[in-house]
Order: sequence, then structure tokens, then C-alpha cells
Amino acid sequence: MTQAIQHITQKDTNYPTGLRQYLKTETPGTIWTRGSVDLLPGQNATLNGDLWALFCSSKCPGEIILKAHDLAQEFREAGIPTIGGYHSPVEQECLRVLLRGSQPILISPARSIENMRLKSAWKDALSEERLLILSIFGSRHQRSTAALAHQRNLFVAALADKICIAHAAEDSKILEFARIVLAWGKPVFTFETPANDSLFQLGARWIQTSLSEFPPTEGLNDPTENR
Repeated sequence: MTQAIQHITQKDTNYPTGLRQYLKTETPGTIWTRGSVDLLPGQNATLNGDLWALFCSSKCPGEIILKAHDLAQEFREAGIPTIGGYHSPVEQECLRVLLRGSQPILISPARSIENMRLKSAWKDALSEERLLILSIFGSRHQRSTAALAHQRNLFVAALADKICIAHAAEDSKILEFARIVLAWGKPVFTFETPANDSLFQLGARWIQTSLSEFPPTEGLNDPTENR
């Protein structure tokens, strides 16, 4: 049976304590959740400090779409937990792939989850207690907007240990988001392609498109190296 919506405030012991370090005065007072709250960062060893956030601009070159799909398959096979808004077409495709696995998934819509209709594709993962839906928006925010999406993206990045931005289009909000997250000191990764030069210029690192040669929590180039 799917769990009811829960409200987690900063006074609760399972509130993610690391949020304030990055979000400062924008740290949400309440997080609304549906699903297994044990999947919150800091609550479950299943995440193993290896929670990946996945992002991608709505407009994306075909070669990167394929790379993102392959990476999602590799994350699924390696059991790597992920978090994201899963809103853009590429993000939605990654989620479709990830839902076929058994690893934890955290989904954060850019709107309230109160009165939000659950997608049928999510229900099995919820019943298996490997999916957590979480939002920082109360009931008055029934529709997502660009401003809410930006706040959501920062919240997701603050929760994550590592961030993959498959592609950030020139002059896009995702590119500006990448600039902010890199300034935090969070590790940001992207695919090796000229289409991602803007991300590499900001300081993003190269992520390999195959994890088969690496233990589940690795699969990266030397984190001290850039492109």
C-alpha cells in the first residue's frame, strides 16, 4: 500500500541536515514526501554517499540522448541511486529506464505533491519501497513554473553527492544552474562531446559512458582532473 504524504520539518530528526550548507537562507522549512522516507539522504546506508542527480536541457543533441540512455541503463545495472525532477524529455527517458531496476529513486516535482495524481509507472516502485517522491512546495503550488523548477533543481543538487548534467544548452537556465552548483564545490559531470564545451569551461568533469570496468560507486575519471 502506498504511504500517505508526510511533512518533514527542520525540527525532525530525519530532515536532511546538509541542505543548509548549500541553500543557506533558501533552505526549505518543510519537505513533503510520499513513499519510503528511509530513502532520505542521511537515513539509509543504501545510498552509500553515492546519490546521483540527473539533469538535462529540454533541447539536446541526439548523440547525448543516446549517451544518457546508456548511462541510465548502467546506473540501473550497478544499483546506483538517483534523484531528479525528471521533467525534460531526456530526464523522463532516464527515469523510464531506472524504474525497471531495483535501486532507490528519488523524484522531486517542481510543484506540490498534495493532490498530485500518481503516475502508474511509479506505483510498483512505491509499493517496493524503493521510490521516494519529495517536494519543497506546499499546496498553493499546483503547477510547475520555471522559477519553481530552478528552486527544485537547487534542492535536488543540494541533496545529491554527485551531479550529472547530460547537456546544458547555451544561455539556458540549466547552464546557469551548473555555474551555481560548481561554485558550491559539488562534483559535476557531463559527457565528452563538443556540445558540452560550455559545461567543461565552467569546470565540469568527464563521465565515462560505461561502468562495466569499475566498482558500482566509481565509474568516473580521476575526480581531480577536468576535461
